[in-house]
Amino acid sequence: MPSHLTTDDWGLIAAGVTVVYMAAMYRCMPTQKAKWRMVIAPLAGWVFLLPNAAIKGYSVSHTLYVYSGVLMMFVIMFVPVAKRVASDIGEQEEKPWSKVPVNTFALYWMIGAATVCIGGGAYLWPFVA
Repeated sequence: MPSHLTTDDWGLIAAGVTVVYMAAMYRCMPTQKAKWRMVIAPLAGWVFLLPNAAIKGYSVSHTLYVYSGVLMMFVIMFVPVAKRVASDIGEQEEKPWSKVPVNTFALYWMIGAATVCIGGGAYLWPFVA
């Protein structure tokens, strides 16, 4: 990753990642309620994360790097197993009184993908301007 990315560059990257996340998660979720929750999450991130980081004195570049990394991690975690997760979410919302068993492959995929993404983010952390 180039270390010459400016804060404006990270802002553009974060905006692009937000659009990718919203489109991917909207397609993955089975119900309107789930779609709405996934679409509103990054908007809440923009509203609360950046002012909070500014108040606490965190670097805007690092904040946008983490924000972008977390959103991409969710895309990488959910998109490959979207049908399995969507069917589980849909079934759970149809039958809230009973516990739907977790799809084992989807669970292991999401844990593995999250581990790899977090490791990659930690590895690339020193290169953020």
